[in-house]
Amino acid sequence: MKFFKALYSIFNNKCPRCHKGDVFKHKNPYDLGNLFNMHATCNHSGLLYEKETGFFYGAMYASYGLSVGWFIVWYVIQNFFLNLDTLEFAIGLVISIIVMSPLSLRWSRLIWLNIFYSYDKKLADA
Repeated sequence: MKFFKALYSIFNNKCPRCHKGDVFKHKNPYDLGNLFNMHATCNHSGLLYEKETGFFYGAMYASYGLSVGWFIVWYVIQNFFLNLDTLEFAIGLVISIIVMSPLSLRWSRLIWLNIFYSYDKKLADA
């Protein structure tokens, strides 16, 4: 059940503790001028998102995991459906990673938050 609560928080840009407040100020991840703009705290539960200076450096591990996962998906699609040359495969992979980067950044930070904070039904109902 915790896993599904975390997925809700990650894919809906919600506070991991109450699922009410937004983590990022702007909903659109492709608004590149506001890509990194996050609220300091949740406006509903008061959760401080950045526990300490440099807290989100750890999100790079989650981002790496997302990139590796995407590479595996791309590799399987390539081998079973596309059968591209090596250069075409590499170009397609690089383009898809560039296109997915804003989503990956947001998801990795939200994954990192969900590792350290879990859903609290009492705060959500308050």
